[in-house]
Amino acid sequence: EAFMSNTYCGGPMSIHAVGATTTTTALGTNRIAIPVDSAGNLPRYIYVSAVTESYVKLGQSGVTATANDIGIQAAQGLVLAVSGATHLAMIQGTSTGKVNVVPLDNV
Repeated sequence: EAFMSNTYCGGPMSIHAVGATTTTTALGTNRIAIPVDSAGNLPRYIYVSAVTESYVKLGQSGVTATANDIGIQAAQGLVLAVSGATHLAMIQGTSTGKVNVVPLDNV
């Protein structure tokens, strides 16, 4: 019986589904639903990138982000394990920016 890893260990990413982009604000209540993968399922991992300094937090539909959550610097991207979350909340750092989220298909 094969088991899928619970940890993303790097390597090529396969992105076949449309992601979502939203603008950050000074309030951490701005959130988006995690986009589904190409099979229509909630992905195991997402790739999150930001145009300006931003902070993000995974959670359910009422999740709120603060400046104490996961920091993403301008032009940085990171892979996050979804772990049952349905939404991603974001808050701006020093200025308004955009956060992009795409589902990963092959991990």
